[in-house]
Amino acid sequence: MNKAGDVVLGGLFEIHFFSVFPDLSFTSEPQQPTCHGFDILGYRQVQTMAFAIEEINRNSKLLPNLSLGYSLYDNCVKLGIGFRAAMSMASGQEEHIVLDDNCVGSPPVMGIVGDSSSTRSIAISSVLGLYRVPMVSYFATCSCLSDRQKFPSFFRTIPSDAFQVSAMIQIIKHFGWTWVGLLISDDDYGLHAARSFENDLSQSGYGCLAYLEILPWGYDPAEQKRIVDVMKKSTAHVVIVFAHESHMIDLMEEVVRQNVTGLQWLASEAWSAAAVLQTPRLMQYLGGTLGIAIRRGEIPGLRDFLLQTRPNLNHDKRYGNNMVNQFWEFTFQCRFAPPPAGWVEGGGALCTGQEDLETVETEFLDTTDLRPEYNVYKAVYALAYALDDMLQCEPGRGPFNKHSCGSLQKLEPWQLVHYLQKVNFTTSFGDQVSFDENGDALPIYDIMNWQWLPDGRIKVQNVGDVKRSATGGEALKLNEERIFWNFEPKKPPRSVCSDSCPPGTRTMRKKGEPECCFDCIPCSEGKISNKTNSMECTSCQEDFWSSPQRDHCVPKRTEFLSYHEPLGICLTTASLLGTFICAVVLGIFIYHRSTPIVRANNSELSFQLLLSLKLCFLCSLLFIGRPRLWTCQLRHAAFGISFVLCVSCILVKTMVVLAVFKASKPGGESSLKWFGATQQRGTVLLLTFIQAGICTAWLLSSSPAPHKNTQYHNDKIVYECVVGSTVAFAVLLGYIGLLAILSFLTAFLARNLPDSFNEAKLITFSMLIFCAVWVAFVPAYISSPGKHADAVEVFAILASSFGLLGALFGPKCYIILLRPERNTKKAIMSRGVTK
Repeated sequence: MNKAGDVVLGGLFEIHFFSVFPDLSFTSEPQQPTCHGFDILGYRQVQTMAFAIEEINRNSKLLPNLSLGYSLYDNCVKLGIGFRAAMSMASGQEEHIVLDDNCVGSPPVMGIVGDSSSTRSIAISSVLGLYRVPMVSYFATCSCLSDRQKFPSFFRTIPSDAFQVSAMIQIIKHFGWTWVGLLISDDDYGLHAARSFENDLSQSGYGCLAYLEILPWGYDPAEQKRIVDVMKKSTAHVVIVFAHESHMIDLMEEVVRQNVTGLQWLASEAWSAAAVLQTPRLMQYLGGTLGIAIRRGEIPGLRDFLLQTRPNLNHDKRYGNNMVNQFWEFTFQCRFAPPPAGWVEGGGALCTGQEDLETVETEFLDTTDLRPEYNVYKAVYALAYALDDMLQCEPGRGPFNKHSCGSLQKLEPWQLVHYLQKVNFTTSFGDQVSFDENGDALPIYDIMNWQWLPDGRIKVQNVGDVKRSATGGEALKLNEERIFWNFEPKKPPRSVCSDSCPPGTRTMRKKGEPECCFDCIPCSEGKISNKTNSMECTSCQEDFWSSPQRDHCVPKRTEFLSYHEPLGICLTTASLLGTFICAVVLGIFIYHRSTPIVRANNSELSFQLLLSLKLCFLCSLLFIGRPRLWTCQLRHAAFGISFVLCVSCILVKTMVVLAVFKASKPGGESSLKWFGATQQRGTVLLLTFIQAGICTAWLLSSSPAPHKNTQYHNDKIVYECVVGSTVAFAVLLGYIGLLAILSFLTAFLARNLPDSFNEAKLITFSMLIFCAVWVAFVPAYISSPGKHADAVEVFAILASSFGLLGALFGPKCYIILLRPERNTKKAIMSRGVTK
């Protein structure tokens, strides 16, 4: 189809399905190929381009004073025919193209709208790109065509497969499908889509391919059976297909034969609107299909233009006129007489040319779902706007050499490519049209759903869209309430190789299988995972531990000898009880201070001893409760000084007993002068100050301090006081032990004194208890962890304190309170009755 104009635009369309290619050898005379199998939708695309050019010519604001013409060709779905047509338009081999004598002027066509196939577009634009002839495709989607190095003058108004693949991934991500199968056609369209899909899926880290199969060209029953067997055995319930409807027709025959149901199909734009597959026989398998579809648009006035189509009754044998006649024959199932040889599509009655298009049911007039036609419409307008921008260039401000502008008389295609790259306009439907640096338009797809209605009707419903904004962000919009699912219940299917690992576990990939196939391994103690499908578990911070579910960290339980636990309560009670008993005994001794038994046993030292024992009982309370700096520093100092004060009193008391015994012998009076009251006090203070010096040096050099110990238990923190210096602690205990041993030895030597009430025996027995307790304390303390070490030390303090209190003051209180008749000087000094 041709129309003259100041500037001519070319077009390549699929008008016929089949062709018989002629002999193109140099020895034969060139012939036109014979094409048959009329495609009414392809013809509607041709008429859409013609309509767009007519509309532009009527627009006084776009290309004023300039008329556009067109030269439209049929590629017959063959690479050779389409390539030959493109070269004819670009080189001007048609007879009606005449250049002037100087071979200057515009080329035969300024730009080409087409082709509809990626493979043909690759071949044609590879050559046209050498001459920078712009080519704007409305249907070629291969992502390889975005390579500006190979295809410098290629543009398209349909999104590339790269975005279509991205849209597919957005959909499977939305529904949580991580385990999918992929079927592709054996051509540039399918192979590049598969490569892009695998790459993007791998980078997203979201899902995996259960299988990838290439659909054969033509009818191949064995291969079709093998592919369907793979689909049937796979655990993937979602199948993505980048192929043409011809591939799907053959595949579905095998699917029906094997009765493979329960699959969710995702259709690429090449077959998402294929009416040939939307039959009751196939819908039980394909019902619920989600498809990526070309953006639907509205073209006002197109239907009225299509109604103006009329056949050529002059029976001109030129190709363009016969195309209209073939459309007429195909639509009304008639034929013109005499029929043009090789072009008859109809049969039966003769065509009159007066048939009414509105009386026949034909897709040709259905303009409610314009998709490829809308892309054709945008492609024509893109070329027109680019040409208009170029012609509005002001001389001296142009983008070319020396700021020159392009002119209609010497227009070159590469100049139009420059302006086409910068074109930006909005269609009457509201869509923005512009091209990025690769010649791709702002991508947008509609998402379609194949619905099988209860009344048996089949409907392809728009349920959303996916698009990319000028800023680069992608947005998926889905109206899930409108989606028909061909499953029971009417919900999206699940398609995963392995169920998601819940929080508290990590994934472990199954050996030899894709990364989407994994086992769920519980996190070990102290580690957590707080999200689904965690690759690894993370360790909790030092003061935290994993919860029982291993999905979050909780503060570690703290452990110390507390006042609120049974052990702490018992020890506190014992400590307070010992303090109370000491106070009672002290009260008894004060009340009976004038009695012989109190006076005979050095009442001042007895009072000091009771006070020191009271301090021993009270210092045990410093070991109970949460360790703090002051309690850690005070507990051992108070313990050491209290016990040294206690043992010093006992030691001095024992030495006084020995001195009195010696003084009772002839010539021994002089020994008492060394053990007067002043000397006794001084000795106790001196021995106590030595311990105080040890404690002071310890606190100044390496002070005890609170410490959070996590070595004993992983799931809890043991609060304890570290001694700081083990040597200082050993010296403190050693000094107490030295005094205790001296007291024991001294008392042991005086055990056989003649008094009836022998104080030395009581001291010997008390020191024996004291030393036994503390000898047992050392290994028990070392081997006890955490709060149990504090409990052992408190028990040792209490046991030794009770031992001293009971051994030294128990018998005396017994006599004072229960046997007052023995509380006399005579009874104390007599040796008693002998047998």
